[in-house]
Amino acid sequence: MIDNLKKILNEDQDPKAIEKITSKLENLLMSNEEVGYIAVQKKPAITVFPDSIVVTNKRIILCKPKNLGLSMEFMDYDWDDIAGTFVKEGFLGSDFTFSTKTELTHTVDYLPKNQARKLYTYAKEQLDILKKGVSTNINPVPDTEIEAAVEAAAANAAVEVEEVPTEEVTHFAEIISADMIPPVQDTELEVPIPHHEKKLSDLSKDELFDKLNNYKKLLDNGLILQGEYDRLKNEILPLL
Repeated sequence: MIDNLKKILNEDQDPKAIEKITSKLENLLMSNEEVGYIAVQKKPAITVFPDSIVVTNKRIILCKPKNLGLSMEFMDYDWDDIAGTFVKEGFLGSDFTFSTKTELTHTVDYLPKNQARKLYTYAKEQLDILKKGVSTNINPVPDTEIEAAVEAAAANAAVEVEEVPTEEVTHFAEIISADMIPPVQDTELEVPIPHHEKKLSDLSKDELFDKLNNYKKLLDNGLILQGEYDRLKNEILPLL
């Protein structure tokens, strides 16, 4: 399994912790279940037995070493039981928190910031899939069909919209006022939209990640279409 996870385990996760987790996951994963990301706790002091959190296309799994690392306790929650996920960044790392529909809340603290951000992004993608009513075991509707349906509905709506010449618009973010964007919870990553954006090649990886997160929020709030989001995402991903 470790060979299959090399492409996502690139944020300095503890190899020993990953080896213990993956050896146990072999017997826990269901059919058609795939690991999306693993984040490992890293406290300021030496952490011999760190907690970890695993996200798959079906659930969130909390991994807690027990009996001086000789055994592992697992707690799992299906995505349809998850009410929301949050990330809070601090000086010594980040806290990843998720809440369930039964009002339970779990937090894994002292996660490296890059790991917490990727964990948060993957979790949001899985929750977005559920919101759209698409099962993780069923092939999603192609984006082109979704865009066509949205465009047809817009054409039939009796709403006058001021036309904007296409040559003057490079990103939807340029024509969206900050007042049009609904507020987000304080614990979520908040990324303001700058009035004058720099070239993508001039941005740091953190700025590129924040920009990608910002476009995702615009998509979630219906301010841009899936096709526009995919185009913007494909411009950013090669630079990360």
